[in-house]
Amino acid sequence: MTQTYINGEHIYYAFLAGTNEVVKAREFLNRINVFPVFDSDTGNNLAHTFNYIVDTVKPQKFLGGTLRDLADASLSGARGNSGIILAQFINGLAREIGEERQLTPEVFAEKITRAVPHAYRAVSQPVEGTILTVLREWAVALKKAGEETEDLIKMFFNSLEEARSSLKETPNKLKVLKDAMVVDAGAQGFVFFLEGIARLLETGNVKELLKQKSPEIVMQESLETISGDIDFRYCSEALVKGEQLDHEELRNDLKKFGDSVIIAGTEEKAKIHLHTNRPDEFFFHLMKYGKILQQKVDDMQRQYQVVNERKYDIALVTDSIADLPQEFIDKYQIHLVPINLELEGSTFLDKVSIKPDQIYSILDEVKEYPTSSQPPLKTVEKLLAFLCDHYKSVIMISVSKELSGTWNVFNNAARPLQEKGKKISVINSKLNSGAQGLLVQKAAQLIDEGKNHEEIKEKLEALIPGTRIFVSVATFKYMVRGGRVSPMKGLLAKVLNLKPIVSLDEEGRGIAFAKAFTRRSNTKKIVSIVKEIVDKKPVGSYCIVHAGARGKALSYKEIFTGIIGKEPEYLVEISPIVALSAGLGAVAISLMTGDEK
Repeated sequence: MTQTYINGEHIYYAFLAGTNEVVKAREFLNRINVFPVFDSDTGNNLAHTFNYIVDTVKPQKFLGGTLRDLADASLSGARGNSGIILAQFINGLAREIGEERQLTPEVFAEKITRAVPHAYRAVSQPVEGTILTVLREWAVALKKAGEETEDLIKMFFNSLEEARSSLKETPNKLKVLKDAMVVDAGAQGFVFFLEGIARLLETGNVKELLKQKSPEIVMQESLETISGDIDFRYCSEALVKGEQLDHEELRNDLKKFGDSVIIAGTEEKAKIHLHTNRPDEFFFHLMKYGKILQQKVDDMQRQYQVVNERKYDIALVTDSIADLPQEFIDKYQIHLVPINLELEGSTFLDKVSIKPDQIYSILDEVKEYPTSSQPPLKTVEKLLAFLCDHYKSVIMISVSKELSGTWNVFNNAARPLQEKGKKISVINSKLNSGAQGLLVQKAAQLIDEGKNHEEIKEKLEALIPGTRIFVSVATFKYMVRGGRVSPMKGLLAKVLNLKPIVSLDEEGRGIAFAKAFTRRSNTKKIVSIVKEIVDKKPVGSYCIVHAGARGKALSYKEIFTGIIGKEPEYLVEISPIVALSAGLGAVAISLMTGDEK
């Protein structure tokens, strides 16, 4: 029986069938991914994009309504170049179909061809031999078939053959594909999607489709990557909500931050993709266009190293509260999980999409004081699945669980993998900032020395009680605004000109360790505390961190080098989230005893 119309339910079930095929082919798509960069994640990105769409949208008979829902979900769920291009195509199709309740196959095919230019406009520099080519040539073939037959199945299968032929030609249109002897991964993913729809049209068995359980998406990267030539390190994506967003203006404006600019969406909501070395500048700049509802930043360089240039058998993971120099993090291939920072309706990734100087510049201007939240469980699950696929074991060091829910997130993400036999240790540092950084530094050095997993875990747990931090807070103002100190106590402290010294107790809870009435006497008290520690136990290592107070930090360096007898391991700015409570002008010294060098 020939199907004479297409409605919303037909489209939804077509998406569901196509999604199942893409998810099944995820690892294969990762392996053939060489364009625009060799980051082996096209399968992951397409699987995530389509899976998010079908999980979010509910089928309805109204064609226009279903497509609007699919389009909106595609913006939230889109990941990677191909995912965002497809999201723009779906949004273009929704716009072309408008309020139609149902359409004949021929008219529907016409609407599809009119949606293709929307996909092309998403890309700053469209490249042929990619998903764009196959999408365009498939749409042309579908329209032509619709003019020749009223049989939807025949019409679709004729266009599918053209899509397959177009896919085979992608290496002849793009040299990087020819050199690698592969077809374009995004285009292949789209053909898999069409093949899933073809199977549904052939069988017509929606009940069987609904019974099928999509294969679980475990988002580890593929086992092989062809090249490490990455000009822009961070694959960055944002979902922005604004008013009258001009995609062309956005595209031209963002080129200065990197390449691979792709924008999908509407005038009210846009999904933006960019490869950049400056994700913090990119995201901070985006705030002028509206609220940033979502952010994602993948370190393509670290991903490549894990797959191809892995230094160790043990992966080391920590959160962004641990203050360490970036050079050290890169040298030892440490994996950093950013804490979320909420700033005036936009969500940022601590140390990744926002840096200390940016948070200092607006702390006194914002109406609502920024807040923080633990990293999403799914983010940590994805990272651990990836690491367990490439390392023999994983050591995770979290900020004190008395200060953040991050330890619980780490633990919950690790548990299912531990139950499957993966060796993962989650360590509650009972520390933060520079003190946590010293513990992570020690873990990295022990891994580098070739110590085994259990030896490292045992050593770290032994060092935690002897690792301390003492923070000289310049003003209570930021603690009051952040809700850590009551306004009454803050006012009293201001009147008395109190300069507190903040530390952590044995369980990792924040405590007011001492107080002074001038910055000078505050420093004298910290010097006295450190001298007392040095007299009892040798200091194995120490560091100095600060919040926009480099001059004061350098003064600390000079003072404590004389007292301890050696220079600090490092001197760095604290993370933006630590800065929210410590406040501008804070300086801290962290010391590790019980680890004589």
